[in-house]
Amino acid sequence: MNVLSVQNLAKSWGGVAAVRGVSFALAAGEVLALIGPNGAGKSTCFNMLNGQVRPDAGRVTLAGQDITGLAPRRVFRMGVGRTFQITATFASMTVRENVQVALHSHARALGGLWRAMGTRFGAEAEALLDRVGMAAQMDRPCGVLAYGDLKRVELAVALANAPRLLLMDEPTAGMAPAERIALMALTARLAKEGEIGVLFTEHDMDVVFAHADRIIVLDRGALIAEGTPAAVRADPRVRDVYLGTGATAGGH
Repeated sequence: MNVLSVQNLAKSWGGVAAVRGVSFALAAGEVLALIGPNGAGKSTCFNMLNGQVRPDAGRVTLAGQDITGLAPRRVFRMGVGRTFQITATFASMTVRENVQVALHSHARALGGLWRAMGTRFGAEAEALLDRVGMAAQMDRPCGVLAYGDLKRVELAVALANAPRLLLMDEPTAGMAPAERIALMALTARLAKEGEIGVLFTEHDMDVVFAHADRIIVLDRGALIAEGTPAAVRADPRVRDVYLGTGATAGGH
């Protein structure tokens, strides 16, 4: 069953169509990339999926449940996790504490959070950090971590919600090339293991073509291509509007 289904999604700002009749689906365990030139409507589309922007038309369903226009908090509670282009962690808190806060939130147990921080959900936090390769640094404050490590912590925080769908907005922005590949390889592995549908936006085409199972391409608010990386790379319209003439898999 599809974890996410989007049907004829549309949004206009001041009479300008940002998203025009976009439809696609995402299966459990699948990694789907959403790409397109600047101004294509990627951010608006993304924000309509988790409730930050209410669509003018269309429908969004999560594992068969209609979530169209629901507030972000309700969408989160239904099993949608999100990471952002700029990492959002508590710098003065340790890596483990950051994940514990997320686990407390998922359990709706934020009352008495600070008293329980030392022990409650400690083992669960450690297990999540082990999954993302950060167990060795769990007692370090997030404020002293390298940026690539912060991205891994952010991924662990997103997984604390036990999401069925994970939305990742420019997940590798600001990272070194090797770190980008490693983070998305990790994400793809975790998606397959946990049957989590992953939808991500990304400007680095090396990352997109190496790790996406499928790619959807927006241009001027409309979906112009959808398919495997090989099919999208070979699509004449995509090459014309985004990849550029003579673009390769690593082109930007």
